[in-house]
Amino acid sequence: MNRGARPPSRITAARAAVANWVDSPPVQRVIIALVIVNAITLGLETVPAVMARMGTALQLFDRLVLALFVCELLLKLVGHGLRFFRSGWNIFDLTVVGMALIPASGPLAVFRALRVLRILRLVSAIPKMRFMVEALARSLPGLGSIGLLLLIFFYAFAVVATKLFGGDFPQWFGTLWLSMFSLFQIMTLEGWADVAREVMSIHAAAWLFFLSFILLATFTVLNLFIGLIVKAMDEPTVSADDDQRAATARDIALLREEIAALRAALPAAARNRAAHGGQ
Repeated sequence: MNRGARPPSRITAARAAVANWVDSPPVQRVIIALVIVNAITLGLETVPAVMARMGTALQLFDRLVLALFVCELLLKLVGHGLRFFRSGWNIFDLTVVGMALIPASGPLAVFRALRVLRILRLVSAIPKMRFMVEALARSLPGLGSIGLLLLIFFYAFAVVATKLFGGDFPQWFGTLWLSMFSLFQIMTLEGWADVAREVMSIHAAAWLFFLSFILLATFTVLNLFIGLIVKAMDEPTVSADDDQRAATARDIALLREEIAALRAALPAAARNRAAHGGQ
């Protein structure tokens, strides 16, 4: 027994108990249920007929839910201490709940409408949703590069469209910004055929322009976004598989060492038995 080690104090044990309780699955399921019900009641507050009949009850329920969220965060602060701020999800929850505590009057009245952001706490409360957001965050550097590539495509095609079609179709391609907006609409495939047919009625070869843009912007660059996000979501699984394989390899190496030690010990044991028998 290590005499220098001190047993945990009662305060430390109590804080650990608080942290374990507030992070336990039953408590978190209650929090998720409160977030969902609160999101529904906030939606009901936008219906005048409902507010006329149940407005006071809905507002009281909203304050009760906010008080419970504040208590949960306080318990997490007590249980985890400064470690609470090491988790980005805890800071996210603190920000979302803290916005609802700002007095919603005067120029700050907009924060009253932002109470609905509390539903975003579902992201931090549900592990699978956290996984998806974390994967998206990991893919942001690559998404920035693809976004820059898409912007270059947009700019180049917008300059060409303004020069070729701006004079005949100023409503779509009269300026560089109008051309970029029209190309964004075309990229989403929203009514692009109507625009293309209208332009082709004067410029017969315009289909080459639209076909090239759609193939590059819609079917190539945008699919790069999807591929990058899917790759980011696969990385934790690949990492976990690598860790598992490495752990298995270490276990096999240890077993081989133990087997080799046993094989080396067997002849020595046999010689000892023979020596004792000879006596």
